[in-house]
Amino acid sequence: MVDMFFWRESNLPNLLQSHSNLLLLSGPPSSGKTSLLFQFAFNVAQSSNSSSPNPSVIFICIRHRLDSKPPFLSQGIDPSSHVFHRIQMKYVNDDEDIRKYFAAFHLYDTLPAAVVIDDFGDFFTNNTCQQRYSNPRGRDMAMVKSLALCHNAITFANQKGSCKLLLSDTHTHQGDSPRFHFIYKRWIHTIFTIKEGDVSGSFILKDRSNSRIHNTGTNKAAKYSIALQYLVFDGIVEDQVE
Repeated sequence: MVDMFFWRESNLPNLLQSHSNLLLLSGPPSSGKTSLLFQFAFNVAQSSNSSSPNPSVIFICIRHRLDSKPPFLSQGIDPSSHVFHRIQMKYVNDDEDIRKYFAAFHLYDTLPAAVVIDDFGDFFTNNTCQQRYSNPRGRDMAMVKSLALCHNAITFANQKGSCKLLLSDTHTHQGDSPRFHFIYKRWIHTIFTIKEGDVSGSFILKDRSNSRIHNTGTNKAAKYSIALQYLVFDGIVEDQVE
């Protein structure tokens, strides 16, 4: 499944038929997560089929961050492609905006094929959440509440068609990593992680989902890099399961 984050001119996997509907991309800062998310959105938007001839994608993010660090495209993608018209940018300010969006999910006439949320954990600030819930663990409570609502919305959407939810987060690689991992794993079973490669600017994307591990004790991983303002896919490699 790691190839869903990269573009290929041919043999594009049918992302809408993937068994998992909730996914998490976890990685350190400046590892190209936004670019990987945007490539995923592009892949979904162009993977039309008989049941979804014009799939759309909602890309949720903080506007000033995207303006200051826009995602890099893969080499070979036409910047003027009509596929980009199917990706709708939705700018939100905090976790309440995210909950309002998913709370109204059942009211939409047309549901997207995928919803992508960049830097999900950054929408939950400690002080604001603690004050809102009058609890020192307010941030955890806010995340659980939002993830539960996201889960319910995506479950509803998949009763009518096919819809994926992909989140990215940096906090799982920082000091509060164990707690964040525990919260995410309660709701999301397909988790991808990024680690730095052997060469500066290169990275390895791994699928940490238990269901994807082969009996041989190996898993598929993808090598990629950010070079000359492009997202460069360097190939699929065998990753020894830790």
